[in-house]
Amino acid sequence: MSESLTAENTPKKSERLLSLDAYRGLIMVTLAFSGFGIARTAALQLKGNPDSWFWSIMNFQTSHAEWVGGGYWDMIQPSFMFMVGLSMAYSYVKRQREGQPYRRMLGHAVSRSLILILLGIFLTSHGPLTRWWMTNVLTQMGLGYAFLFLLWGRGFRFQSIAAGSILVFTWLLFVLYPNSGLDLEKGAPELKVSPAWAQEHLEGIDPSWHKNANVSHAFDTWFLNLLPKSAPFTGEGSPQVAKPFVVNGGGYHTLSFIPSLATMLFGLMCGELLRSKRSQEEKLKLLIIGGIGGIVVGWLLGVTGICPVVKRIWTPSWALYSTGWCMLILASLYWIIDMRQYRRWAFPLIVVGMNSIAIYSMDMLLKSWVAGNLKRHLGDGVFSLGGQMYAPMFQATLTGLVFWLICWWMYKQKLFVRI
Repeated sequence: MSESLTAENTPKKSERLLSLDAYRGLIMVTLAFSGFGIARTAALQLKGNPDSWFWSIMNFQTSHAEWVGGGYWDMIQPSFMFMVGLSMAYSYVKRQREGQPYRRMLGHAVSRSLILILLGIFLTSHGPLTRWWMTNVLTQMGLGYAFLFLLWGRGFRFQSIAAGSILVFTWLLFVLYPNSGLDLEKGAPELKVSPAWAQEHLEGIDPSWHKNANVSHAFDTWFLNLLPKSAPFTGEGSPQVAKPFVVNGGGYHTLSFIPSLATMLFGLMCGELLRSKRSQEEKLKLLIIGGIGGIVVGWLLGVTGICPVVKRIWTPSWALYSTGWCMLILASLYWIIDMRQYRRWAFPLIVVGMNSIAIYSMDMLLKSWVAGNLKRHLGDGVFSLGGQMYAPMFQATLTGLVFWLICWWMYKQKLFVRI
C-alpha cells in the first residue's frame, strides 16, 4: 500500500469543503428545476422569432447538443462524475481516520457501486417493464465507482497515467473497431438517424464516431440483450412480451462509463489537491491552469479531427473538455466560498447539495405528480400567470421550489440521505 494511504500521513484537520456542497447544489437545482423551463420557453419564443440571438443562446445552453459540442446543460452529467471523485478524496480519508481497514472500505465501495446501479435502473424504469439500460448518470457512476476507489490515494503520477491510459484505450476501442459508419445520404431510420440529421451533424465526422454505428452501440446490442427482461401480467388475458434492445434513440451507451471513469478520476485528483498542504492561492492557480488546459486540449482534439467532442458517447476529447469546465466552475466557487468566505448567498445551494440523492430521486419520481397537484390546488392557470409563453418557466420553477422546500426541511431536521 502506498505511503499516501497510511493514516499517519493524512492531515489531522478535515474541514468540510463548502464549495463542493455548493457545486453539487448548483447542478441539482438546475436539474430539479428543469433548467427553470428555459429550454421549453426558448423553443416557444423561437417559433415566433427564429432570429432572436438571446433565445437562441438560451436554447443552446439549456438543451443537449445533438451530437458534437455542448453547452451548460451538457455539463450536468460531467459535473456529477467529477464531484463523485472530488467527494471520494474526503469521504474515505474520514473513514480511514475512524480506523476502518482497507478491506472494509473496499467492500463499501463495491456495495455503493451496486446500489447506484440498481437505483439508476429503478428510477428510469417508468413503464411496466424493468428497463435494464445503463446510461443513467447513477448507473454510470456505479459502474465506475469501485474502480475509482482502487485508484484512491495512489498519488498524482499514478493517477495521471491511469487517466491517460483510460482515454487512450477508449480512443483505440472506437477507431480500431471495423466500422464503415452511416450513409449520410440515406441515414439509418432503423437506428433513429434520419438522412437530414446525419448530413447536418455527422458531416466530416470519422465513421468511428457516428451515432448508433460505433463500438459502444455494438456492445449494447449484445450486452443489453443478455440481461433479464420482465414480462408482467397486463390483466387482459396475456402477459406483456418484452422487446429486445435495438437502439438507444439518443445515442447513449453503457461503455461510456469507461471514459467517464477518467472524469471521476480527475475529480479525485482535484479533491486530493484541495486536501493537500499547498496554499489556497496555489490550489486555485492549479485548478485554473488545469481547467484551461483541459478545455484547450479537448477542443484541439476535436477541431483536428483526431477525436470529436461528443458528450453522448463520452469521447476522450469530451472527457478532457468537460473536465476543464468542471475545474473552472469548482475554482470559481472555491475562490468565492472557501477563500473569500462569501457563504451566505450559497445557502440555498448547500441545502440541496447536502441531500443530492434525495432531490434527484424526487425529481425522477415526483415531478409530474407535484406539477399536477399544484394545478389541482392552486388552479389550472397557476403556471400561466406570466402568459402562455412563460408557462414552462413557471411550472418548472414552482415544481422545483417544492423539492427545495423539502430539502430545506430535511436540512433543518438534520436528515441526510446517504449511500
